[in-house]
Amino acid sequence: MKNRNPRTGVIYLPPGEGRSYAPGKMQSVFKADREETSDAYSISEWWLDPFTKGPGAHSHEANDDIFYVLEGTVRFLAGSEAIDASKGAFLRVPAGVTHDFENTTAQRAGFLNIYIPGGFEKDMPAIVDWFKNNGG
Repeated sequence: MKNRNPRTGVIYLPPGEGRSYAPGKMQSVFKADREETSDAYSISEWWLDPFTKGPGAHSHEANDDIFYVLEGTVRFLAGSEAIDASKGAFLRVPAGVTHDFENTTAQRAGFLNIYIPGGFEKDMPAIVDWFKNNGG
């Protein structure tokens, strides 16, 4: 359960806690977002099953994406470059740059995403529905 100190704004979440979504063969858990950060940023943890495609190449007009690989290897598209990023790797994708991610390995992979400014989580119900309706 989310534990927030109203006096200090400190948030503590035990492992696996947060607002969870399951778009296709991915799982995401939002740790802090609109409500907690006043739309300054969103922080979410993403896990991809083996051989799982991401959302498809896309860009955000006004948002930077920061990725930090927690486990396994994630293939990122950043502009026209494919990057196989392993545990501990960091990637910043500035606003306007086309990007995507996928797990091309037989092992589960995970990454932390920081989305600046925030607001990404409001789109998650529609993203989950899209994957559900399109065989994701």
